[in-house]
Amino acid sequence: MLREAPPFTPTMPRTGKPFSVRMTNCGPLGWVSDRAGYRYQARHPETGRPWPAMPAAAMRAWADLAGCPAGPEACLVNLYAPGTRMGLHQDRDEAEFAAPVLSLSLGATALFRYGGLQRSDPTRSVRLSSGDALVIGGPSRLIFHGVDRLLPADLLAPGSGPALPEAVPPGGRLNLTLRRVSAIRPA
Repeated sequence: MLREAPPFTPTMPRTGKPFSVRMTNCGPLGWVSDRAGYRYQARHPETGRPWPAMPAAAMRAWADLAGCPAGPEACLVNLYAPGTRMGLHQDRDEAEFAAPVLSLSLGATALFRYGGLQRSDPTRSVRLSSGDALVIGGPSRLIFHGVDRLLPADLLAPGSGPALPEAVPPGGRLNLTLRRVSAIRPA
């Protein structure tokens, strides 16, 4: 998938400052950020090619965990190197807030911070380890959340950790975030 949709470095809309996290997408739509703003689009911002299909394992995770009658339309793939982070933010670029956001973690353990519906609400932190799934939905769908940092690599025997693509640096993390973008139409 990463060969078809190589990772890119998004930038903040107003400042043009680059994110510390590299990313790519798969599925019919991909989330991008640049001077033009935050948005979903059908093509890679650098190659112009359509995003590749979502992996079957990600689609199974959605079916098993999301509790949503409609499938995901976007799978944002964040690639964290040691030392990178993601500031507190809300996932609110979607038209459908009734559908959850499903996060799948691989690689290094991340210190995940979450709060309430206001940026000023108190926050808590939990560790998200490789293999963890997190569903943000229902009344919590619009909570502020982010990644404070990656924790030092667990003391595993060489080769016993998850096999990650070469695009993920040693000690890094890959996170898949599946989302429904458009409104769910009643049956």
